[in-house]
Amino acid sequence: MLNRNQGGTSGKDVISILLVDDIPETRENIRKLLAFEEQEFKVIGSVGTGREALKHALESHPDIVIMDINMPDMDGIQATSEITKVLPTAGVIMMSVNNDADYLRRAMQAGARNFLTKPIDPDELYNTIRAVYRSYEPIRAQQRAYVDMPVEVRKPIITNGDAEIRAGHVIVVYSPQGGAGCTTIATNLASGLMKKNIKVLLIDADLQFGDVGVFLKLQSQSTLTDLVPKVDDLDTDFFDSVVSTHESGLKVLLGPHRPEYAEDIEANPTSVARIIEKVANGYDFVVVDTSRHLDETLLSLTDVASKIVMVLNPTLSSVKNTKFMMELFDKLNYPPEKMVLLLNRVEDERNRNRVTLETANIEKFLKRPIEAKIPDAPQIILSAINKGVPAVAVAQRDRTKPPIKELLDFSDSLFAQLMGSETKEDDTEADKNKKKSGLGLRLNK
Repeated sequence: MLNRNQGGTSGKDVISILLVDDIPETRENIRKLLAFEEQEFKVIGSVGTGREALKHALESHPDIVIMDINMPDMDGIQATSEITKVLPTAGVIMMSVNNDADYLRRAMQAGARNFLTKPIDPDELYNTIRAVYRSYEPIRAQQRAYVDMPVEVRKPIITNGDAEIRAGHVIVVYSPQGGAGCTTIATNLASGLMKKNIKVLLIDADLQFGDVGVFLKLQSQSTLTDLVPKVDDLDTDFFDSVVSTHESGLKVLLGPHRPEYAEDIEANPTSVARIIEKVANGYDFVVVDTSRHLDETLLSLTDVASKIVMVLNPTLSSVKNTKFMMELFDKLNYPPEKMVLLLNRVEDERNRNRVTLETANIEKFLKRPIEAKIPDAPQIILSAINKGVPAVAVAQRDRTKPPIKELLDFSDSLFAQLMGSETKEDDTEADKNKKKSGLGLRLNK
């Protein structure tokens, strides 16, 4: 990483900036504006094409890239997409003389964090740079944690010279009880699994009322709904165009914008699982957030899962419903090690009220160990949601603070279990029978 310079006597970081515009006069004018705040901003490069921007960004690791949209060779949209893929700590600010809504939408989909209209107002320029830089502090902290973390990872297998085949582990996060905290677990698990050289995809498969976009402050014109009609002949480039990129670098496939849009997917209940099977080997982990509804869509997802994280709360109804699902999975011949029990919103024993159950009693009733216990910490979780960043990314500097420690420990545990396992073998005949449609047909086999 680029060494940080200290500005003046204030001790504040100097923000390194790369300027990208095919008009030299424009770059020089912006450089002069930034020179008025030289104790806070430092221009480390000035280039005229998208390809030069990508090359310079990889060499210098700027904090901020100010990028024009219309350029020869490689335009700003494509350059932004490439830079944000390989350098998640760089915040891209797009600029153009055209403030058309389509330009703005395309820029944000490519990974830009803000948009400036030419001619640029100095105060707007300064404030935008500061705001984008501040928003990337959790990402920079997470990147530092990756570099410092001594984790052995499985290297991607390279075939045909350019195609990466990755581990493709699918983790389905599910609870039969509404409001158990599945989205909190899924978003933090996906973030916790992100380590150096590891690619993670988070999918919102709660088709009617998914909240992943709300939790991560992500909006996209393209969602899971756009992929279903193309599931039989899914093109990798088209899939990548639908997937959104969170500011942390996490890839996210959002669910339908509105509940009624889910009907198209529910009419083809195995479509989400089939999409996952087609794209999984482009990622090391695919984390899937689900709804509480027991239907063929859910069962097709649990069929392809490497692990099912069953989220329950320490209440009678939650434990009862979990017991029912465990019995169902047994009837479907899922191996016991496929399911992981996670107890969410655990209260401190000293403050535990009478309506919540003790962990030991839950384990005794379910006849299975609880593999993770996440303390109840609503203020920390809500604060992270308000920032649009998973709690584990916000607090990467302090792994000891509940519930950060427990969430990261759980992510590290699943990482070790799955990345140490062999690549999954082809389906057996029993597996193929199990994937036939219809819950009744499954259980009668």
